[in-house]
Amino acid sequence: MTLLRIGVLGAARIAPNAIVNPARAVDGVEVLALAARDRARAARFANKWGVPVVHSDYAAVLDDPMVDAVYIPLPNSLHAQWTLRAIAAGKHVLCEKPFTSNAAEARTVAEAADGSGLVVMEAFHYRYHPLMRRVLDLLADGAIGPVRRVETELSFPLPLFGDIRYRLDLAGGALMDAGCYAVHCLRQLGTGEPEVVSAEARLRSPGVDRAMTASLRFPDGATGRVTCSMWSRRLLGVSAKVVGETGHLKIFNFVAPHVYHRLTVSSRGRSWHERVAGEPTYTCQLRAFAAAVRDSGEVLTPASDAVRTMKVIDDIYLTAGLQPRGQTTTGR
Repeated sequence: MTLLRIGVLGAARIAPNAIVNPARAVDGVEVLALAARDRARAARFANKWGVPVVHSDYAAVLDDPMVDAVYIPLPNSLHAQWTLRAIAAGKHVLCEKPFTSNAAEARTVAEAADGSGLVVMEAFHYRYHPLMRRVLDLLADGAIGPVRRVETELSFPLPLFGDIRYRLDLAGGALMDAGCYAVHCLRQLGTGEPEVVSAEARLRSPGVDRAMTASLRFPDGATGRVTCSMWSRRLLGVSAKVVGETGHLKIFNFVAPHVYHRLTVSSRGRSWHERVAGEPTYTCQLRAFAAAVRDSGEVLTPASDAVRTMKVIDDIYLTAGLQPRGQTTTGR
């Protein structure tokens, strides 16, 4: 088996769970190199998590001939810039969500990825867990009849107002963070690409949403609703509901089902609960990424799909009276 060697751009808090620990569980994958804006921070991270090589900056990771692929957990505003540079350097890319700051950037990245021969994957890890496959199979098999409504939510309290997720210059906001999951999941469960009907934001600061709700409509007339918040009064709201003509389906914790989840299906007078076994979602995602690089395995979250998610996010912002997040910046 050919070893897949990954470089990480940024000593982000998410990196241990998202890439370092999964690499230990997936055969033939190694997190080889790391760089951060602060080299000392990178060195501390590498020492703690056993990353062999520390580079002086992100560009040096891309220039390293031993690195086959990069994982990008940088602030949202830097995703497009460094994904494009990675593609130009001939590296496969696993980029954290949201894929870019806006749909225009996503289209630029998708065009660069198309025909490059490289795997460019958005890190919606939940999509690679067997739970989502099971849910989509149930819908395809008509378990609840034709879909008429989809509702998704991800809400949690984040009263750390200095957090980068509240910074407009770094493409922050509740819709970009929690909401990108809700939008993506709604698209997976719905009946085509939705259009935004209405949206309402609650602001933390000018232009930065701390919460967002949006109503949507699918091409066949089915309706949808997205709810997200980083200022939630509840500890956690993470759910999806699909209403069909003969029943409904509910998922509690579609984002991290390996921790705990519950799938409930009610149809034609019968109800049942299911638990779908599977590895941690980030491990499932890394397995899929490695298989795509090695054996042209299926990528469920390609750059082309990210364009469609970012368009919905842009449209929600515009409908709520806010501007989509800005163009890529160069600092961190």
